[in-house]
Amino acid sequence: MRLSIFAAAAALVTLLPAAAPAVDAGKVSVARGAQIAIIGGCHDCHTPGYSETGGLIDPNVALAGNPVGFQGPWGTSYAKNLRLIVQPMSETDFVQYAKQFTAMPPMPWFNVHAMDETDLRSLYQYIKSLGAAGMPAPNAVPPGQKPKTPYNVYAPPILPTP
Repeated sequence: MRLSIFAAAAALVTLLPAAAPAVDAGKVSVARGAQIAIIGGCHDCHTPGYSETGGLIDPNVALAGNPVGFQGPWGTSYAKNLRLIVQPMSETDFVQYAKQFTAMPPMPWFNVHAMDETDLRSLYQYIKSLGAAGMPAPNAVPPGQKPKTPYNVYAPPILPTP
């Protein structure tokens, strides 16, 4: 019964646009996790179609990873399927993971390290409430190799010489 309550709350929250009203900070909840995923920018990369729809969240693909890569001097990286990442973890395991993981650019992993524990627990509950994990995002492609998927190029600026 508890899982269906989480799923119902997630469905209500994920249908809301990004301008949803604030949820109590400091209180662990699926609704707060949904808000953290929006204000933390998680959907920007990890939810296909999020930017293109002006911030509407399709619960079927929310945080399920993205096949569009980010290419730069590091190679081509992909936003991972967060549902798969949290699937085998307990809430406490996720908090520990979120405080320690690193990732390829453009993922701002250092911002996740700065989140407080209640926000991380809420984020975990929200991701878990989204349901089936789905498929993994493509593997990173090393520098100099062409990816088989669409990708955005993040090239360093070329500065004029003095």
